[in-house]
Formats: sequence, C-alpha cells, structure tokens
Amino acid sequence: MPLAAPDFARHFTPGHAFRDEEGDLGTLSVADGGELWLPTGRLVACDPMAYLGLDTTPAFHVEVAPGHYRLEAALVTWAPADEPPQGSPRPDLAALRLVVNEAPTASWELALSGEQRLEDLGPDELYGYGVDAGVGAFHDASAGRHFADREATRELLRAPFLADGYRHPGPYVLSGPEGHQVAVFQSGWGDGAYPTWVGRDATGRVTCFLTDFFVLPPQEGASA
Repeated sequence: MPLAAPDFARHFTPGHAFRDEEGDLGTLSVADGGELWLPTGRLVACDPMAYLGLDTTPAFHVEVAPGHYRLEAALVTWAPADEPPQGSPRPDLAALRLVVNEAPTASWELALSGEQRLEDLGPDELYGYGVDAGVGAFHDASAGRHFADREATRELLRAPFLADGYRHPGPYVLSGPEGHQVAVFQSGWGDGAYPTWVGRDATGRVTCFLTDFFVLPPQEGASA
C-alpha cells in the first residue's frame, strides 16, 4: 500500500509549532495565495521551468467544475535552537492547497495522472511531480500551450521572485497569453518529488488539491 496522507490539519492551523530533527522550532501560518482560473477544471502540477509550455504533463484524473479557485499557502518560519530569533525570517512553503469547496476534508486520496495506478505502487511509495529548479506550479490543462515561448515563460516565472528578492515562496498567480494563468511557488526546501493529494468531504465531494513539500516531520512527536 502507498503511504497514507499526513494530518494536513497541522499545516493549516496558524500557530501550530513543531521541532525538526535538529531542534529548530517551526511555526505555521496560513497566507492567501490569490485565485487560479481553471477554465476546464482539469488541474496540472509540474516544474514550470522544465515543462510549462511543452504541454506534455497530464492533468490529474480527478476533475472539478470550471471556475476560479482560491489558493492557500501553509508557511513555516523558523527559530534556530541555539540562536536568537531573526528580525524578519524568510518562510518556507510547507504545503499549498487549491480550495474547491469550504466543507471540512474527511478523507484524502493520492492524486493520479496519466498512466499512474495505485496498485502499481510498492509499500510506502508515492507518486509526485519532479522539481529540478526549486519551483512548482499549478495550472489548468488548457493553459500549457499558451506558454509555448519558453524564454518569455521563464522570464515571467522568475519575475515575482526577483522583485521580492526571494523573500517569499509564493504562490504568485501569473497571467499569460489570452488570460491563461499559472500559479508558481517555491517548492519547500528545493528540488525533489512532491505528492499532491485530493481531499474529499463526508459526502465524497472534492474539497481541495494539496501538494505536500515534506517540511513538517511525521505527526508523531512533531508538536512542540
């Protein structure tokens, strides 16, 4: 069986605190990430520096109604175990979720795309989208081809981080040709493969899509 979903309520509880393996204290906050337009309701998650504009990354199997959906970022700020607190600590992105409806999430399932099947996963395995440039993205499946000018797309993706001096991980919702959008964000602590989960309420309706960047430790022993 694949790994079970963590307790994501921790990620989106402002003020929740935990210690990492080195004893540093992390504290959670939740930030508004704007709204992302999904004209087809088919969500894609990818490394946009590598794949946005190539139109080769498949959308997740689970679809939602076309519309505008808000983004929420779970941010961690750190207090080193043996150092005084920083004046303006730079946060890390622990998780990002696209909120589909406001009902409480009662269950989680791994978001699958393309030919992925749960039965093909080994014990304690997950599917995730690969990141090689420290940046991830959400966008509608119809948007990719509108960012086909690779040089212009990379300049567009870098612009908000450069303007902010890389002090905030995002997300930043950027508009390209014909109003198509991409939400771009720094991926936790950097490169890796990151799973996306689909949340459902007690009636089975989709509540959100959520990417976990593995910044929080397992729940056991995590609370400060």
